[in-house]
Amino acid sequence: MILPFRALSGTRSQKTRWLLYSVITAGLATVAVLGWNYWSYTQAATAQQAAAGVARPNGGTLIISGGGGVPDTVRARFYELAGGPQARIVVIPTASIYADEPRIQASLDPWKKFNSASLRMLHTRKRELADDVEFVKPLAEATGVWIGGGRQKLLSEAYVGTEVERQLMALLDRGGVIGGTSAGAAIMTRVMIADGRGKAIMGTGFDFLQGAVVDQHFMKRNRVGRLLGVLEEHPDLIGFGIDERTALVVNVRDSRLRVIGDSYVFACVPDQTGHPARLEILKPGDEADVASLKDMDKPIVSSIDLEAH
Repeated sequence: MILPFRALSGTRSQKTRWLLYSVITAGLATVAVLGWNYWSYTQAATAQQAAAGVARPNGGTLIISGGGGVPDTVRARFYELAGGPQARIVVIPTASIYADEPRIQASLDPWKKFNSASLRMLHTRKRELADDVEFVKPLAEATGVWIGGGRQKLLSEAYVGTEVERQLMALLDRGGVIGGTSAGAAIMTRVMIADGRGKAIMGTGFDFLQGAVVDQHFMKRNRVGRLLGVLEEHPDLIGFGIDERTALVVNVRDSRLRVIGDSYVFACVPDQTGHPARLEILKPGDEADVASLKDMDKPIVSSIDLEAH
């Protein structure tokens, strides 16, 4: 099986090329062993019904980080988009298994070095509280929300289809920014990878990034096969595999994409004619949009091209 791909970073070292090809080859080997049709979509009917009443966003920015630590450049970009000194930041740590313990207050520490107008935490595991007007008030006032890592199904169980999700959608509509790392990245799409090593266990996430599915820790945990299997079941989606210490910045209104951080983002584009998915490799500084990813004839801007102009 051949997987067409286009690397968008000019000349790379042999070591880097070997690493990229190794990840792709290992992922395809996983798919060959497991087969294309074993993937099961197991989201709960109650979550589907709840999510149906939530409007989709028309604006704002997403910062989708692949986990493994958040580089200062990613945090700084989130802070800038949230309004800089006027930023009103809310941190949601619910994906963490420690979110109910006092130690979770430490999740605010990375943001305390920024001179924001306010910094607050929002957390519950009770859906009835997630629908409470007073509970969600910090979100109604926020300019930026950061969703921490852990287990994405904990986020889904608590918030999908609730007032929390509606307020997050409203935040994007008014031009705010929502960022997330690891589990906070996976929850960004309605079709959500909830768990699973070689075989994906699916769930229901937020519908912030439409027409896509996100996988994180992508190269570090060799998740090419997992993502390609999901796309076999959902060929209408683009799969974004985001490596650690790297983020995909998305302008929601025009679907413009930019990569920041230390590693790569892999865009897996299913072929509607039945051919294998195409893989686009974007490095920090590369820019694209959904239309250009789907069309091989449309140019995708590399940071090398940007520097040349």
